[in-house]
Amino acid sequence: MAVLDTVKFILKHQLQLGDRTDDFGMDTPLLGSLPEFDSMAVVGVLTAIEEEFGVVVEDDEISAEVFESVGSLAHFIEGLVE
Repeated sequence: MAVLDTVKFILKHQLQLGDRTDDFGMDTPLLGSLPEFDSMAVVGVLTAIEEEFGVVVEDDEISAEVFESVGSLAHFIEGLVE
């Protein structure tokens, strides 16, 4: 599964967005645009990313820019799994 598809899957299930993620693309804004995406949701998404990709996300790697859009989150993950 491509990183983008996995990101959409994680967002769908962690934020309980249902079919809304079907139309998500790289430019779809996240933080500040989805009411469901609050600080607790960020923790859940990060945990799901760590489990799905077998990585550890350090606190100093996390910034608002990572969660700016679906694409920025996918690029962040790609950098972790390289």
